[in-house]
Amino acid sequence: MTPDRWTLAIEGGEIDPPGTPVLVLRARADSDFSALGQVTCVQGFAPDHDRLAARGLDVSVDAEGDFPAALVQITKSRAGTLSSIAEAMGHVVPGGLVMVDGQKEEGIEAILKQLRRVFEVDGVMSKSHGKLIWLRRPELIPEDVLGWIATPREGPDGYVTVPGGFSVDGPDRGSEILVALLPQLKGRVADWGAGWGYLAGEVLDEHAEIETLDLIEADHAMLEAARVNVTDPRAAFHWADATTYTPEAPYDAIICNPPFHVGRRADPSLGRAFIQSAARNLTSRGRFFMVANRHLPYEDTLKATFGTGAMLGELEGYKIYEATKPKTAGR
Repeated sequence: MTPDRWTLAIEGGEIDPPGTPVLVLRARADSDFSALGQVTCVQGFAPDHDRLAARGLDVSVDAEGDFPAALVQITKSRAGTLSSIAEAMGHVVPGGLVMVDGQKEEGIEAILKQLRRVFEVDGVMSKSHGKLIWLRRPELIPEDVLGWIATPREGPDGYVTVPGGFSVDGPDRGSEILVALLPQLKGRVADWGAGWGYLAGEVLDEHAEIETLDLIEADHAMLEAARVNVTDPRAAFHWADATTYTPEAPYDAIICNPPFHVGRRADPSLGRAFIQSAARNLTSRGRFFMVANRHLPYEDTLKATFGTGAMLGELEGYKIYEATKPKTAGR
């Protein structure tokens, strides 16, 4: 396995060993931080957060305090990455080291160009289809950089969304179609991968016989936005990975608009994992409702995990499924 770029840069003498602890923003669970010494990780994505904690690393959802150095691991979201860089600058002492690392497919080239517009970049290491960029935090953080900080915002439709997250400009059209085609729901319901809460909020407004609705969302910032958007007392909020989450009791219905990207790549295995998890967490008579882009191949997984199924509609590039008789109900 190729060492991480910061390890190569430190061991090769291109970067002096930073002071500790090093703040690591958007910390990835599979990264080796040993060359950095003591680290404080910040990660709001539940699967990575849990894995980092299991490794015994100091991890939280927000950064606090001052640090001699920071590492930002970029994501596919340019807005989210720039916000993390601005956050790192705010927590690193003047003159401290700031490193930014990412792959070409994640947009590291564009981030390098953006950094060079406002900072003097000290060095760049290109390795394994990616780059490590490093620079020193100036005494005064440029005004442009302060403008990179992303905060939840309210759109014209009244929903609070998270810059850099899914469907930041308002409700996703697939979710709107799913809401329109859903039959009446009742009992215990869950929204699998709830995002900032559009599906849950609309369903609670339209389905009076729902007793409780659990919003399951892995992104901490998105779930916090959902708390603002969904004020119905029947709603409960769970920061968790929907593919592994297990409720106290199975659900009568699960609704879902599953994610299908890893980085910049489409990855249908995510949707398949959502389907399989939903089947495990429904009652024997439970119903699963899902919207998906027309080109995504979920039919075989639905047939493998549910006894019966039907397509409620296919329009505007989306497919709406209903599946019943889960084969792994209550497991």
